[in-house]
Amino acid sequence: MYHIKTMNKISPVGISQFDRERYIVSDAEENEDAILVRSAKLHDYAFPRNLLAIARAGSGVNNIPLDRCSQAGIAVFSTPGANANAVKELVICSMLLASRDIEGSSRWVKEQVDAGVDVTTVVEKGKAAFIGPEIYQKTLGIIGLGAIGALVANIALSLGMDVYGYDPYLSVDSALRLDRHVHVVKDINELYKKSDYITVHIHLTDSTRHMIDAKAIAAMKRGARFINLARGEIVDDDAMMAALETGKVACYVTDFPNNKIMQARHVVAFPHLGASTPESEQNCAVMAANELIDYLEYGNIRNSVNFPAVSQEPSGVVRLCIIHKNIPAMLANITALLSKDGANVENLSNKSKGDYAYTIVDLNSEVDATVLEDVKSLNGVIRVRALRWA
Repeated sequence: MYHIKTMNKISPVGISQFDRERYIVSDAEENEDAILVRSAKLHDYAFPRNLLAIARAGSGVNNIPLDRCSQAGIAVFSTPGANANAVKELVICSMLLASRDIEGSSRWVKEQVDAGVDVTTVVEKGKAAFIGPEIYQKTLGIIGLGAIGALVANIALSLGMDVYGYDPYLSVDSALRLDRHVHVVKDINELYKKSDYITVHIHLTDSTRHMIDAKAIAAMKRGARFINLARGEIVDDDAMMAALETGKVACYVTDFPNNKIMQARHVVAFPHLGASTPESEQNCAVMAANELIDYLEYGNIRNSVNFPAVSQEPSGVVRLCIIHKNIPAMLANITALLSKDGANVENLSNKSKGDYAYTIVDLNSEVDATVLEDVKSLNGVIRVRALRWA
């Protein structure tokens, strides 16, 4: 039996993916084999020694200590694309809110009624304060052209916008999802210079923290409208507040409000609504559950943020799953050791990602515990699992 600990309320549709004859899933599990989490912070969580994997039902993994997980041989999964449609729709909503001051105009109507004014007598005069531009035939700049960015780009084209995209790490799969009319630029300053609206869809890393700073804002069109549904720390609040005060940025829409940024004018803030739809929560939970099942039962890695993607169809009678450092001769040492112990390799897959690598070895004969211990003893090996299905 595998024990799965849930750290947040997880959609029942996701929980239903686990076979009850093979899995026990609850928020009370101890010495768990895997964790299913949404937003709970795990940086101070004491991982049990047998913890194999953590699946985040969402795209960002800032709540998970990746370095500590990698060093312990714990695979961390996310669910890229599962919430993409929900975020895409909120981006469109954000552009409209940034343009038309719908929030301010609705508040003004209620204020008139609360003051005892016959609102029908003042709307024609009052509406002049809330005039704003259409998004049709305007230019949208998208920073990050992954699952969300590509959807935003394509729907913006259908709304009659001109679309520029920037992504130095654009994958082949992401490029194929983009409409051919999207202008993909290599210089982000070209995007800044041309865009009436800018939306950001990238992960928060050391290199992207405060990426939108005073220098970036200075390169933008005057009166640009900026949308941040990615992570709050990508934007330098001080620089954004100064830009809002001078009108360099006409409106800032953020899904990550804080007391500081809310002191500025022309800020529209949501309480982290990007993926808050029942459809998105179900999609993320189902995807996260299936990633755990595939890893726990077959050793396949898909959508891991700390280890490489490696998968192969089951063959042989025993599968060794080996997490190790990405160092020279490791693969040769593993195969040589197995050959020495009389184990015959039927299939093998190996890939690396940064400092770490993952190897799947299917053997066509049973092996005893001494073989596993020999592999574990190799310099650079972090974790070894043996899966059997014959």
